[in-house]
Amino acid sequence: MLTYVVQRGDTLYLIARRFGITVEALMRANNLASPAIYVGQKLTIPVSLPFMYAVQSGDSLYTIALRFNTTVEAIMTLNELTSASLQVGQRLRIPVYTEAVVTVDTANVRSNAGTGFPIIARMDRGARLPVTGTRGDWIQVRLFNGRIGWILGDIVNLVPHDGERPIEEIFGYYTEEEGPTLPSSHRVFVEQADQQSIAGMFHFRIDRENPTQVEKFPVFDDSYMREVVDFGHRHNVTMLATVHNLLYERGRQEVNKEVIRRMLATSDTRTAFIRSVIRLLETYNFDGVNIDFEDVHYEDRELLSSFYRELGRELSRTGFYYSVATPARNSDAPTNPFSAPFNYAVLGEAVDELVIMLYNEHGWPGSGPGPVVSIGWMESVIKYALTKMPGRKITAAVSVFGFDFNLKTGRNTYVTYDMAMNLAKKYNKSVIFDQKTQTPMFAYTDESGNNHEVWFENAASIRAKLQLAHRLGIRGIALWRLGMEDPDIWGMLAREFVVEKSVT
Repeated sequence: MLTYVVQRGDTLYLIARRFGITVEALMRANNLASPAIYVGQKLTIPVSLPFMYAVQSGDSLYTIALRFNTTVEAIMTLNELTSASLQVGQRLRIPVYTEAVVTVDTANVRSNAGTGFPIIARMDRGARLPVTGTRGDWIQVRLFNGRIGWILGDIVNLVPHDGERPIEEIFGYYTEEEGPTLPSSHRVFVEQADQQSIAGMFHFRIDRENPTQVEKFPVFDDSYMREVVDFGHRHNVTMLATVHNLLYERGRQEVNKEVIRRMLATSDTRTAFIRSVIRLLETYNFDGVNIDFEDVHYEDRELLSSFYRELGRELSRTGFYYSVATPARNSDAPTNPFSAPFNYAVLGEAVDELVIMLYNEHGWPGSGPGPVVSIGWMESVIKYALTKMPGRKITAAVSVFGFDFNLKTGRNTYVTYDMAMNLAKKYNKSVIFDQKTQTPMFAYTDESGNNHEVWFENAASIRAKLQLAHRLGIRGIALWRLGMEDPDIWGMLAREFVVEKSVT
């Protein structure tokens, strides 16, 4: 998608004609209820990228940059121009996203363009910052918390992108070690920070004994959490506290439901819990919250919607980012008790970002063998969500894990990418990429004669999901969770996509 800034004299008809699209398509892409527009308004133009602009009489690089919400420097860099002079009819590639990539060990970001202004952030080498403007030798950038800052042009490389590689968000969930086969997310988070937009720290939940409060889960040192958050900030990653209602007693979802029921019960209990969330964000310098409530009584659905609205108002007042993760649904009908309590229309109004958990299409007890997230299931769920909110609010959460299905017993076992590949090696099986579901799998027979199917995820299946996210016009994907994935995912991302930072 291309961003266009409305100029004096523009109408929707003139803009649509300029780009060869219909007024209806333009209104639909921007969720406009009427054709009224105003000077300075940013419009999404649904055209194919890269976009080539033919220079008109009276154009300058400055006016073109203003019109397309970019900078003169980005246009010159992308088009390898050595001077600012233009000719009528000259065709220019228009940048749709430009990064400033830090080239020194430590770079200061200041509140304004000049060394005399306060430092508001420090970035490490390789940090990527979206460019929003320039002034002399200074580049205006957007930070992890949405704040605008300034960085000296001499210590960054300007990298404009024309959209030939899809520009997508990557949300990584970060957990601690879950036994010898499920490692901590820390190493991958640190090594791949520059390929992540947002990190959700899965370390907090509703306190079972006092459900008006947030508790640490698992237990950790405060200094550790602050260090992880600070590292993310130095690589321009938006850091969120993920707060959930899970894992009180293994295999007993009813406990989860009762804990959240007590939190939701009254306006006073909800208000007290919201205050606890705000204190949590302030304690560790988080940029916002990712609420991950999963087991909720259907009868509590209206109270749940009230909570989401109330939390949204408080987060907006205090300036924090608001993300909510929910189970997947693909219709209004309350056919699935897991997802039925979650009203996508309410969430679409309340949140900055809805993270839709597409797992587990297969892998729940009795599901039978199949992919955790097939490409068809993802498309069905996201298209439903798009009827409730604009794509700029939607992130598709996909698995990087899989399941080993025992076809005789009907039971399944959780597998990481490494575990799946070790099984394939052990039984001398080749991995097949199932074209219909866009998912890798293989079958084997164990020592007891039981037939198995293993369905999991690899770089190819994650690529397919990112490509679908791009086609559907949503923000990108979330990965559950860092540390279990095919390591080739990160090289594939760097080669074939542009990971957008500081998403607003």
